[in-house]
Amino acid sequence: MPISITLIGGPTALIEIDGFRLLTDPTFDAPGAYQLPHVKLEKTIGPALKADAIGPVDAVLLSHDQHSDNLDNSGREFLKHAKRVLTTEAGAGRLGGHVEGLAPWSTAHLKDGDGNSLTITATPARHGPAGIEPLLGDVIGFVVSSSRTDTSPVYISGDTTWFDGVAEVARRFKCGVVLPFAGAAQTRGPFHLTMDTNDTIETARAFPDAMIVPVHTEGWAHFRQNGEDLRKTFDVLGFGPRLRLLEPGVPTVVEAP
Repeated sequence: MPISITLIGGPTALIEIDGFRLLTDPTFDAPGAYQLPHVKLEKTIGPALKADAIGPVDAVLLSHDQHSDNLDNSGREFLKHAKRVLTTEAGAGRLGGHVEGLAPWSTAHLKDGDGNSLTITATPARHGPAGIEPLLGDVIGFVVSSSRTDTSPVYISGDTTWFDGVAEVARRFKCGVVLPFAGAAQTRGPFHLTMDTNDTIETARAFPDAMIVPVHTEGWAHFRQNGEDLRKTFDVLGFGPRLRLLEPGVPTVVEAP
């Protein structure tokens, strides 16, 4: 079955799959400067939809909680009203309340009243080059698998670069839709903290049966690449038909190629 994805902005997207509604990394604050302990981030584009326009969601899939470009003040408020919030084990400890922590490869389950269910598997992520963990903390991605046999799994990378953990996800799951967190984010050094064009191409090669639907490409000054960079790269290398760029605020039906 096809799924619908609505890009809200940055890493925030509403995913509607088999009657379930999932929201990734909620960021609803207005443009402006946001001071973190070691760096100031500048948001250049506001969300396409406000938090109160999203409506109820069955779960928030939060890759990590420590950076305002993945969880801002409005996003934290949104978490309080979400039925389920899944994130890293360390993040669940910091956020408290009803937030659930998942280690890589552990699972959570969502069920509806008609007997349909989703299995959410936490996946490894590395927020930059090897050795970055003490600086930026833990991150996870997610694979969403449906109990319906005609719905392909969906992979949401979270803030990560291409590394062995992403390759292992591709070995374990035959995903029909992949949402890489791209944008080649760069803050404290000449290295990328999220996928650049090369990483996104590697991801497309690793998931040969998937439509690639990038998020995290626009809206912040520390993003060094955008959707147009991805489009040019995919076209040159012959992957163009498998790239789907989303227009913010527009629900878009996405099917495996």
